[in-house]
Amino acid sequence: MSSGGRWICMICNHVYDPAEGDPEAGIPPGTPFEALPDDWQCPECGVSKDMYEPHDD
Repeated sequence: MSSGGRWICMICNHVYDPAEGDPEAGIPPGTPFEALPDDWQCPECGVSKDMYEPHDD
């Protein structure tokens, strides 16, 4: 579902937006969630990316 779309952390509700990326972690804008490194963590609460789910606006 929603490849390239926004994803939300189920723990803290942080939203990963591929249009913004995660510059502080070295993730450039335009990076889809699926392309994030396996060791990427939520910048708010530190959980792994498997704690995210697709976010419908």
